[in-house]
Amino acid sequence: VQLQASGGGLAQAGTSLTLSCAGSGFSFWSFDVAWFRQTPGKDREFVAGIVYDSTNTYYADSVKGRFTISRDNAKNVAFLQMNSLKPEDTAVYYCASVSRFRLATLRSQYSYDYWGQGTLVTVSS
Repeated sequence: VQLQASGGGLAQAGTSLTLSCAGSGFSFWSFDVAWFRQTPGKDREFVAGIVYDSTNTYYADSVKGRFTISRDNAKNVAFLQMNSLKPEDTAVYYCASVSRFRLATLRSQYSYDYWGQGTLVTVSS
């Protein structure tokens, strides 16, 4: 079982980045997926979540209207499109997944079965 997050990097404020989360070794199509982020000394913060069939998405207030989560189950991948980036978006971003049958609270980091390794996003002003 593996989740591989990628797409992080250095971006200027106001620009965009797209993160990818590739799943393998499990039935990705039946798992809910979320993105969290973490900065040094702080707990992981929920960013966005999407249920297994894309019928529902959830966002933190801090990113609503700027970030979009999506997925392509045929390719076992989820995305986080980040627009209008701000310096406060700087963090290590993690993707996570949990079986849809768990009826998990997507906003809680304690709900998840699998985690990716994290990808660093740095936004300069």
